[in-house]
Amino acid sequence: MIKVAVLVGSLQEKSFNKMLAKNLEEVAPEGVEFHYIDLNLPLFNQDLEANYPPEAQRAKDIIEAADGVLFVTPEYNRSVSGVLKNAIDWMSRPWGKNSFAGKPAGIVGATISSVGTAVAQADLRHIVVYLGVKLLGQPEVYVANAHSVFNESGRVDEATREHLTGYMNDLTEWIKNEE
Repeated sequence: MIKVAVLVGSLQEKSFNKMLAKNLEEVAPEGVEFHYIDLNLPLFNQDLEANYPPEAQRAKDIIEAADGVLFVTPEYNRSVSGVLKNAIDWMSRPWGKNSFAGKPAGIVGATISSVGTAVAQADLRHIVVYLGVKLLGQPEVYVANAHSVFNESGRVDEATREHLTGYMNDLTEWIKNEE
């Protein structure tokens, strides 16, 4: 069994990025298990590290127990969402206890923009590489015009589904080879 910790950078109930994560989970190879992390965490404050918030500790525990990580990011103002960055800050702290270090990972994202999440993913790459994540470089998943890609039930069209299947196959192999 391969455990993948999934961080969806949106708190919105009907988020396209949550839909994207669910579609990726559906096409994942047999034996891959997604573990979603609740990103509704308190704002990071170094003063709170002495009395680490239990919800942040639960998130760290999921990352540490996982074989790999999947970041699913929207693009807000040409960068990652505040909730995703906040969660990364919590899980990489306290100093010297970075839960991401050495974890194989991938980045994907969806947005209603025609540009996709290219800029947000580029920003996120800088952050996670600094944290010692072993990042899958290719293939990339930028779901642009998400409002026209997902149907009413949150499913993607067949061409996108094929691309996501290939991505999950590659990410799974990446995780297996980097462990």
